[in-house]
Amino acid sequence: MSKTGNSTFVIRDGHVWNGQGTEQVDVRVEEGCVTQVGRSLAAHPGEEDLDASGCLVLPGLVDIHVHLRVPGGEDAEDIATGSAAAAAGGFCDLVAMGNTAPPYDTAAVVRSVRAEAGAVGLVRVHPAGCVTRGRNGKDLAELHELHRAGCRVFTDDGDPVSDAAIMRRALEYVKGFDGVVADHCEDRSLTAGAQMHEGRVSGRLGLQGWPAAAEEIVVARDILLAEHCGARVHLQHISTAGSVEMVRQAKARGVYVTAEVTPHHLTLTDEVVETFDPVYKVNPPIRSAEHVQAVREGLADGTIDAVATDHAPHTAERKEEWTTAACGMLGLETALPLVWSLVADGTLTLDRMVHAMCASPSRIASLPVRDSVVPGVPADMCVFDTDTAWTVDVHKLRSKASNSPYGGMQLHGRVRHTLLAGRPTVLDGETVPPGDASMGNRPW
Repeated sequence: MSKTGNSTFVIRDGHVWNGQGTEQVDVRVEEGCVTQVGRSLAAHPGEEDLDASGCLVLPGLVDIHVHLRVPGGEDAEDIATGSAAAAAGGFCDLVAMGNTAPPYDTAAVVRSVRAEAGAVGLVRVHPAGCVTRGRNGKDLAELHELHRAGCRVFTDDGDPVSDAAIMRRALEYVKGFDGVVADHCEDRSLTAGAQMHEGRVSGRLGLQGWPAAAEEIVVARDILLAEHCGARVHLQHISTAGSVEMVRQAKARGVYVTAEVTPHHLTLTDEVVETFDPVYKVNPPIRSAEHVQAVREGLADGTIDAVATDHAPHTAERKEEWTTAACGMLGLETALPLVWSLVADGTLTLDRMVHAMCASPSRIASLPVRDSVVPGVPADMCVFDTDTAWTVDVHKLRSKASNSPYGGMQLHGRVRHTLLAGRPTVLDGETVPPGDASMGNRPW
């Protein structure tokens, strides 16, 4: 297919997700929408073909936890590089975290970030409004103003909302417009000076541990507050067996709680810290095998709703030495192959993968739900080649940073094409600059 931005084309011979399973069919896209799905669709004059043979054709992915570092951290990432990484990973929508300088605590900052992303045009960016002014943990931000600017998710991510009274007030406030408060669950009185997960490996290495209880105390508090207020709470990057079980029990009694897990908490264990490579330093820390197994089971049975990358780029200078290194790692370009590996080994079903990376995150963020490729839906799609094996070269990732823990690792499955509102943003693995920058900000 040419890179002319043709608005009518057919995705040929892919295994297309229809909401219940896949069927090997063609997909016609016209003017930004899926108009026809069927076998061997007849060609129309002026129409181009997009090869999807051997690939899954999925709804475009949604990531509800991404750090784009704009404004103030452009030395590590910017909207253009983060958007390119997202498109290469099959994503169409990102919820961006506001631990920036200035933070996303005013409508002006939110509108600026949204406008810049629209100008880049590779992915839709939805800034998450701050819960507190200046992320100070003390005074509620102007939540209604942020809501009017388009925020539906509110979080001080990077920091927890430590004050229970503030958390309660935020939950009560956003309930009025069906917003959701997303919390970074960490009791910092238990994690001061912590370097890694507290357990057998931390004891052997002599590093101060980050106990599972530090996460679970806040998970328990947030669940109780959400239950008391009848409001929605979302638990970010949960990583422990205890957190999974509390969410499971809360859902059973009808609490409006959702949770996410990162690809790295699904695929790495704390034994990687034995290398002392700062690329593995992240918050919450990589956990021990029993916790990894618990979050896998929680994702498989639907207790954990969504996979979110917590894509956190850092400059090389901030990742030089373990004890002083910043927490965080890249995630956008490797997320889908990593989660696919759990489908391939039978840990997850394909249905759970699609729900966790498409439908559930869009519901949590109050975006139009993307759960199938059928006639009438917007043409936001990810064409994923499950057979391609590739070795991660951190210097060839689209992100401005290179702090991926998967450098040198061979992964199976790679995004071949990504479509945003019917316009290819990635073709045959290559980024396609938009001919019309407004396409990336097209309303649904």
